[in-house]
Amino acid sequence: MKAPVLDSSVTLAWVLRDEQSSRVDATLEQVAKIGGTAPALWWVEVRNVLVIAERRGRLTPEDTAVAVRALDALGIHLDHAPDNASLFRLARTHGLSAYDALYLELAVRQQRPLATLDRKLSAAAQAEGIPLTA
Repeated sequence: MKAPVLDSSVTLAWVLRDEQSSRVDATLEQVAKIGGTAPALWWVEVRNVLVIAERRGRLTPEDTAVAVRALDALGIHLDHAPDNASLFRLARTHGLSAYDALYLELAVRQQRPLATLDRKLSAAAQAEGIPLTA
């Protein structure tokens, strides 16, 4: 099996204790073994949510530091070269934001499963024949 494309929703469920589940934990175990990939946007999205979680008291600065070290240790490969035509087609076809379409575009282009907790993105992936891992 190819390493999955990770979106920020599943990634942050590993960090934010109240969002964890057995499916999310299984995806984390898989990524720890075979790796994962994500569009470059993932790096910014994850860190933005961590900043917001700190502001809301869900994480301490120490929690954030531990989370970032753990995520960095996974060695997620960041993709910097989306196919624009495919991205716009996917966004238009499935009513996705450009942000969400980036994740789906990468999964389609590299024929990888998608790890997401986002219902709309999950439905779009299934419509495109992309398997889901979370």
